[in-house]
Amino acid sequence: MSITSVLPLSNGCLAARGVDLPEALAAPRRVLNSRRAGPLSYYADNQASGRPLVLIHSINAAPSAFEMKPLFDHFRAQRPVFAPDLPGFGFSDRSDRRYSPELFAHAIQDFLAEVVREPADLVAFSLGTEFAARAALESPAAVTTLVLLSPTGFSKRSLPTGELSQRVHRVLSLRGLSQGLFTMLTSRPSIRYFLGQAFPGGTPPEMVEYAYATAHQPGARFAPLYFLSGQLFTPQATDVLYARLTQPVLVIHDRDPNVTFDRLPDLVASHPNWRVERITPSHGIPQWERTADTAAAMARFWETHFSV
Repeated sequence: MSITSVLPLSNGCLAARGVDLPEALAAPRRVLNSRRAGPLSYYADNQASGRPLVLIHSINAAPSAFEMKPLFDHFRAQRPVFAPDLPGFGFSDRSDRRYSPELFAHAIQDFLAEVVREPADLVAFSLGTEFAARAALESPAAVTTLVLLSPTGFSKRSLPTGELSQRVHRVLSLRGLSQGLFTMLTSRPSIRYFLGQAFPGGTPPEMVEYAYATAHQPGARFAPLYFLSGQLFTPQATDVLYARLTQPVLVIHDRDPNVTFDRLPDLVASHPNWRVERITPSHGIPQWERTADTAAAMARFWETHFSV
């Protein structure tokens, strides 16, 4: 693996179409220039001592490290905490290229190897859990434990794969269609609708505004189009990824409007390194809906294996 230097990035914001993109977290932000994944922006607070904690956001039309803000803020005084923007999102490289599960896993691996540089606890959200699992399989010494928040990959429902998903992507990428579709999906009413499924009592306004801002930057549509076509999901992820993990794994979930957990009970029953905690009531974003309960469940999990 060949990685170029880790460069500091001055505070500020991006702007496009009159929409400024502020920092997602109130922490120093830098950039890792990764040969395999391109420039990766990340936030870090390593003033505390202890085992590093790395937070991986989800993939949708408008994700970023902002999704992991409650956990970053909760743990930053207790241990070193890192939160990257994955390729195609936030302040990371948003170029028009092929986005794949392998690319995202490589980004996480390179980040662990070149920035964190010691074994870390990995916490991932939604589809980010599949990339985290893939990275942990390929670089097992770099990942001490995994916490999966509302993970994908346990549903019995099939998704478009192979040639079908490639055809879907070609259609979604048609000139005149792709930007219009993406603009519709990332309007404020659309963002409020999708986030509202997780926040029946009202979505935090700052989540809506940051999602809107990050989705209105140059190149914002390229990675999400691969997501919408189904190309970022790993077929049979339960068997291909999760069942092969050897690290201690904690799943935190309850109800989720977008995914189901049909295959999770059987996996947990046959793999003693796995455990599950349901944070109720929550609707798919437990780190925002029930921050204290989610953080407490994570702390209990780590305490059973290590002294953080």
